[in-house]
Amino acid sequence: MASENAQPVIQRVLTEQEQGHETRKRIFERLDRTLGRPVVSFFTSFRYPVMMEDADADMLEGVLRTTDTSKGFGLCISSPGGDSLAAERIVNVCRAYSGTGEYWVIVPGKAKSAATMVCFGASKVVMSATSELGPIDPQLVRVEDGVRKWFSVFNLVKSYEDLFDRAVKAKGNLEPFLQQLANYDEREIAEFRAALALSEDIAVRCLTSGMMSGVREDEIKERIRTFLTPERTKIHGRPIYYEEARECGLTVEPKDVADPAWGPIYELYVRTDNFVSTKVAKCIESRERSFVAAYREAQDG
Repeated sequence: MASENAQPVIQRVLTEQEQGHETRKRIFERLDRTLGRPVVSFFTSFRYPVMMEDADADMLEGVLRTTDTSKGFGLCISSPGGDSLAAERIVNVCRAYSGTGEYWVIVPGKAKSAATMVCFGASKVVMSATSELGPIDPQLVRVEDGVRKWFSVFNLVKSYEDLFDRAVKAKGNLEPFLQQLANYDEREIAEFRAALALSEDIAVRCLTSGMMSGVREDEIKERIRTFLTPERTKIHGRPIYYEEARECGLTVEPKDVADPAWGPIYELYVRTDNFVSTKVAKCIESRERSFVAAYREAQDG
């Protein structure tokens, strides 16, 4: 009898050590009851150098196919971002599988860059005072002397245009300007401008077909300028909290961190964030299903 009782305990301990799906399943059950719709989590690691990509949309679709989303669903998202086209595809997958044609986004921690774009596609964004969105302007990653460096595409284009304008207006010796302009590749600048335009277009399309339906495109661009450029935030990683997000016109439902309803959201965040920081690099799951990708798998695509 003692041996029979011991086996389930051993199994639970092993499951907890590996942070298996079972350790989070009960939280999904509580959230599903609280929100009146199922919750799906979408987490990519802030520790490992991975990014949101097309394969993530496929994993998400795999989870949604086995989830009853007839009443819509909530997407609990935590990610530093990635490919803007992947974000657009994820928005499309979420809307296509929702029985209501819309979905909620829950931001328990950070949903940055392309993850913020996924938030733009939702009908509302649930945030606490500590939740963070971020600018969506594209970033350029280069390795210099073995060190990975990030550059703002917006700032690269702006610095080139400012330098070019100064050269045109200059009188006398143009050599200093020509030497600096030689560091730029006009073909790259054209690609950078296209990347900026793409990011803006995806954001506006998500909003015009969602929470800003009926608002003119030029007005939307003006409202979300904080997200489109680093002019206010200064750097790409700076947080945009829920007050400013609401001022930009986003439909935000604020949650007090002391609200009992926020408790299971925070617990799901802590557990899954630890999981994608120690065991895997990506995790997309619901009460019924769990898809994960290890760092090497995610890195190799």
